[in-house]
Amino acid sequence: MCISLVNKYNVAGPRYTSYPTVPYWDNTTFSLQAWKQSLKQSFDESNELEGISLYLHLPFCESLCTFCGCHKHITKRHEVEEPYIKALMKEWDLYREVLGYKPKIKELHLGGGTPTFFSPENLNRLLTGIIKVSEVARDYEFSFEGHPNNTTREHLQVLFELGFRRVSFGVQDYNLKVQKAINRVQPFENVKRVTEMAREIGYTSIGHDIIFGLPFQTEKDVIETINKTQSLMPDRIAFYSYAHVPWIKGNGQRGFNDADLPSGSSKRQQYETGKDLLEKVGYVEIGMDHFALKSDSLYKAMEQESLHRNFMGYTTSKTKTMIGLGVSSISDSWYGFAQNTKSFEEYYKLVDEGILPVYRGHILNTEDLIIRRHILNLMCHFKTSWLDTKMMFSQLPEVLIKLKEFELDGLLEFERKQVTVTEKGKPFIRNICMAFDLLLQRKKPDTQLFSMTV
Repeated sequence: MCISLVNKYNVAGPRYTSYPTVPYWDNTTFSLQAWKQSLKQSFDESNELEGISLYLHLPFCESLCTFCGCHKHITKRHEVEEPYIKALMKEWDLYREVLGYKPKIKELHLGGGTPTFFSPENLNRLLTGIIKVSEVARDYEFSFEGHPNNTTREHLQVLFELGFRRVSFGVQDYNLKVQKAINRVQPFENVKRVTEMAREIGYTSIGHDIIFGLPFQTEKDVIETINKTQSLMPDRIAFYSYAHVPWIKGNGQRGFNDADLPSGSSKRQQYETGKDLLEKVGYVEIGMDHFALKSDSLYKAMEQESLHRNFMGYTTSKTKTMIGLGVSSISDSWYGFAQNTKSFEEYYKLVDEGILPVYRGHILNTEDLIIRRHILNLMCHFKTSWLDTKMMFSQLPEVLIKLKEFELDGLLEFERKQVTVTEKGKPFIRNICMAFDLLLQRKKPDTQLFSMTV
């Protein structure tokens, strides 16, 4: 990759799991009532046809991984499981009251934190309680994030019997020095064990998460990690850039010094090397940061242009309604976003009082909805169009002027009223989306809010 382009475009920018991005939500026009109305509209329009997505945030971890930017709570006290499960089920009851009739679950995902912090028995009780008051879509997809060090055969078996067929395991990197720096020591043997167990039980889509740009990490480390990963051939791989945002996450990302991180050009070389290795053994790049075998549903969704992206990342389920349960969870009605409180005390209190535990959100206006479609098109299909007049907006001419710069650098191509990202431009997809991000341009922050794009 051209170093001059890396230097030019390596700026702070969003990862676009939503538009508008969370820092630019307008809380002045948001209310709990407005959120309920937007959710009800979305649900009525889409439940029967496509169903809903349900995300359960299970925030507990026994130790702190210093690379992690997720909302988590560190504890070894497993008695926290019981009250949290009760609160999740109460919150689901509150949402079912808003929806008015039985939701059809198309997609269900357990994220964290560490979902496998919870005992298999408690996960079974939680999920059985949620499923029995809902309808499960015929072509559903249930998935969860498993920690290789504590995911047991019992975890895998219980979740399989509940309908889970997809699991992703966090690998990050196999170099012990890197693992110690990020406080995530897990031998290859642990990853091999859980991967093979999942296959034996019958999981049809197994994913590994790998990160580049970690402290002390070198290109050689990336090669070694991918070579070991290749020996297991997971169905899909998330190959993420480490998001270094210690000014947001506080001490959670301060287990090392900034000087221990690879430079922007070194980090990008790690990605290019890793991408080449993955493609040589049969993985295809899907959207941003994701690779899949051609037999996996994620690849098929890309081929059929049905790939979708939301707060859970890339997904094959193009649902309009996504409900997030648990502390800090974000819900998406397509017309609006809502985030739950991050305080356990407040979360439990509001749920006990019969109030949805939402503390902020955003209701999308007409311009937001159009921009959202353009950014979603770019993130999922590497192209977008304004041939349809419904995809036009007042500041489109200014956006096109910004896009010309990318065209001159060979990162995208214009054809009539359409723009397509080139192979050379795919690593800069976040930058290209930023040209459409009107809120980012209007409200330039005084401090850095996002990780670097390259």
